[in-house]
Amino acid sequence: MKTNALVLVEGGASSSRGHHWHGCVEQSVDRAIRAGFSVGRRVRLGCVQGSVVGYNIGRFGRFSGASYPLLVRTELGIAKCSLSEIAAV
Repeated sequence: MKTNALVLVEGGASSSRGHHWHGCVEQSVDRAIRAGFSVGRRVRLGCVQGSVVGYNIGRFGRFSGASYPLLVRTELGIAKCSLSEIAAV
């Protein structure tokens, strides 16, 4: 029986306190949902099939939810995706 393990990654607050990045994340996730990419939706990343399993609410880092709002499970693992990287199946 295959089990899925979660890995805890230590994080920290951004050094720029004056910006409200969470608003950008909320807008990106909302845009993804309005575009039809709800949890369970079958999608394609290039030629790799997958499905939306959640939303990236991370506010900081290289792959923040503002740019990569979707979490997609594929046979290769879970990926953070932008709307321009995926297509509905």
